[in-house]
Amino acid sequence: MPQTAKIDAHQHFWQISRGDYTWMTDEVADIRHDILPRDIEPILARHAIAGTVVVQAAATIAETEFLIGLATQNSFIKGVVGWVDLDDENAPDVMKQLSHAPILKGVRPMLQDIPDTNWIKRPQVIKNLHALANQGLRLDALVVPRHLDVLADIAQQIPNLPIVIDHCAKPLIANGADAGNAWREGMARLALLPNVFCKISGLANEAGPHWNAAQLQPIIDHVISHFGAKRVMWGSDWPVLNLAGDYDQWRSVSDQLLSNVSQTDRDEIYGGTATRFYSLEQTS
Repeated sequence: MPQTAKIDAHQHFWQISRGDYTWMTDEVADIRHDILPRDIEPILARHAIAGTVVVQAAATIAETEFLIGLATQNSFIKGVVGWVDLDDENAPDVMKQLSHAPILKGVRPMLQDIPDTNWIKRPQVIKNLHALANQGLRLDALVVPRHLDVLADIAQQIPNLPIVIDHCAKPLIANGADAGNAWREGMARLALLPNVFCKISGLANEAGPHWNAAQLQPIIDHVISHFGAKRVMWGSDWPVLNLAGDYDQWRSVSDQLLSNVSQTDRDEIYGGTATRFYSLEQTS
């Protein structure tokens, strides 16, 4: 896979009968049905996207194993970000066992759903984050603005742990609201830490109905100006995206958002950064 191959760095699959998607309430009824590789393959072909990184959507080991299984059957899945209980003393052994499948690239605790903002600073969690780094895995940080300072503390404490912030930390921009100085300053602080990266993803859902490029441009500009293109990657957050739009729309708006970025930097954001960060296999 050449360095400029396009990668969707953040998408999901699920099979409802598995029964561990506790977040799928009636509010997300439109996507509460099986979503499997065959559903995205024509979309990826339409946009010439060479591969994807599939991210956990349930806080269970079983779902991680399900995603790894899908990856063995579908070559376009270049990486899997799974889940382990990072507050469990057995987590290093679980991670080692899961890592027998080299397609596993990292783990993602669902921090946004944990009421305790400082959960990630628990001694057992920190110990397991060190183990995560030592095993060559990465941390996907599913955070909201209240986590920015604590995430920066973790990134400083464990500098050999590659961290990527999902969805630009979900800035509070619904209905045209300004993201706020706390978000801007928190992201700027994180950008000073070389082991921290950022995903341009999930923003349509944060912006709400009638979202558009103009509404999202300040977010994109802030992230790119501070992190630089080599630490920013693009993802669709499909099929959660379908609650706010669709893949074609997000891709088109993304091109508008990056219209003032050089082609070299667009190549990084659309594939190069994700390929390096996740150490994706470079085959076509």
